[in-house]
Amino acid sequence: MKGPLFYSKILLFGEYGIIKDSKGLSIPYNFYNGALKMDGNTSEKALKSNESLKKFTHYITNLDKSLVRFDIEALKTDVDSGMYFDSSIPQGYGVGSSGALVAAIYDKYALDKITVLENLTREKLLELKQIFSEMESFFHGKSSGLDPLNSYLSLPILINSKDNIEATGIPYQKSSGKGAVFLLDSGIVGETAPMVGIFMENMKQEGFRNMLKDQFIKYTDACVDDFLKGDVKSLFKNTKQLSKVVLNNFKPMIPQQFHELWQKGIETNDYYLKLCGSGGGGYILGFTENIEKAKISLEGHKIEVVYNF
Repeated sequence: MKGPLFYSKILLFGEYGIIKDSKGLSIPYNFYNGALKMDGNTSEKALKSNESLKKFTHYITNLDKSLVRFDIEALKTDVDSGMYFDSSIPQGYGVGSSGALVAAIYDKYALDKITVLENLTREKLLELKQIFSEMESFFHGKSSGLDPLNSYLSLPILINSKDNIEATGIPYQKSSGKGAVFLLDSGIVGETAPMVGIFMENMKQEGFRNMLKDQFIKYTDACVDDFLKGDVKSLFKNTKQLSKVVLNNFKPMIPQQFHELWQKGIETNDYYLKLCGSGGGGYILGFTENIEKAKISLEGHKIEVVYNF
């Protein structure tokens, strides 16, 4: 048995801000994917995944039945028979490894599930997001539900606010374009829960809350609007400001050895870096008007282009 593929995602804009009602834009990233499998695989990775699925099964057995119901018996039987999640999505890299797993479990075992084929009203999207939020909280302690939603629908999702989300279209990629969004590999595995913990602790300070509202959310919202309109010039102007705000206020989320590289991008305008997911390691997201120039500037670092302007 092999289930359908579920893809990784990239939150282009909105990390942390969406917890406090900023806009956000999340796109599927088809380079990585995962699927539920039952093929007798006894590799260490498969066995570890199966163990994790046992715990996850126990967790979702106790979820609010008025929100979502699962065919728990079928799930238990499959997990006991060695089912695992076969995934190429790197864990702790901010590209939605647990989100894809949550989407796969919901797709296969949820009763009365909302499907991708029906008319996805705002109410249905919010209901899915809430279900996924509850499910994914098993992995992170607190989840917006956005990663699994993106993986499940395999569509770009625009977050206008907590209660207003919609599937959206993004400007068509120019494969020969010089401008690019890229992933920079930090070479370190990040963990979401401690980073979110630091953020929540910082939110107790009035100065941090004001910065979030007056700067971080302001530039995040502007970047989302620019990206969707295809206004590249304004996008880079606002991304530069956002990159500065993140460097100045989210230092614990940026691995120490990247502080200088981050600053270098702002000073040279060769590229601008921002968090990809919660930070602390994993991927860092980069924006550049000239990918060749950025590659020279970031020589020695592993880069993956995900979108061309």
